[in-house]
Amino acid sequence: MEFKTELKQTFLKYDIELTNVQTEQFETYFNMMIEYNKDVNLTAITNQTDVIIKHFLDSVLCAKDLGENAKLIDVGAGAGLPGIPLKIVRPDLEVTLLDGLNKRIVFLNSVINKLKLTKTTAVHARCEEYARKVEFREQYDYCVARAVAKLNTLAEYCLPFVKLYGYMVAFKSRNAQAEIEEATKALSILGGKLTDIRITDIEEIDAERDILFIQKKFKTPTNYPRLGNKPKTNPL
Repeated sequence: MEFKTELKQTFLKYDIELTNVQTEQFETYFNMMIEYNKDVNLTAITNQTDVIIKHFLDSVLCAKDLGENAKLIDVGAGAGLPGIPLKIVRPDLEVTLLDGLNKRIVFLNSVINKLKLTKTTAVHARCEEYARKVEFREQYDYCVARAVAKLNTLAEYCLPFVKLYGYMVAFKSRNAQAEIEEATKALSILGGKLTDIRITDIEEIDAERDILFIQKKFKTPTNYPRLGNKPKTNPL
């Protein structure tokens, strides 16, 4: 099936209606991703249908839950997921794409320029270091992360970026409950509280997407995030 037709039909099943401009942007993004992936590892998923469902649709399932003109940071953005699809569907958002590999940042900047995405910035930095900078710490309404780390580690990466009463939005697969229980201590230390779980059954691939909304209830202590690999090797 032709890309634009498949994209529109798939999104409509989940009550997401795309304009012609948005459809063009997704097609351009897809083509750039596949081409760049030949030289730089962006994704193991390259089949058109799989990219539409597992990457693009999956990334925007929370789009309607985000506040208008919100400021959002995508930690571990990789190929730009979920940040770029969210920006395409919600052009009002101000988006920062953060990744530790410069080759990916080169790709993200090319996508930003080609798609003419306003209020969108790609930053080459480690989140543990970036979140300690006063101009970025607790400055975002939302911090989103997809396929980055387990929730207890992810909370330490994300919550320092989130402003008071903003949200960390974590994309998890079926049965996230075990990770939630394991992250109880981390969330209590870092200032977060799980306030909502949005569950979507993606029938095309017989999968479930659990999107966790964790609200920032109090400021993250200044000694977090810990530097180096401590959040991953020794999670809270």
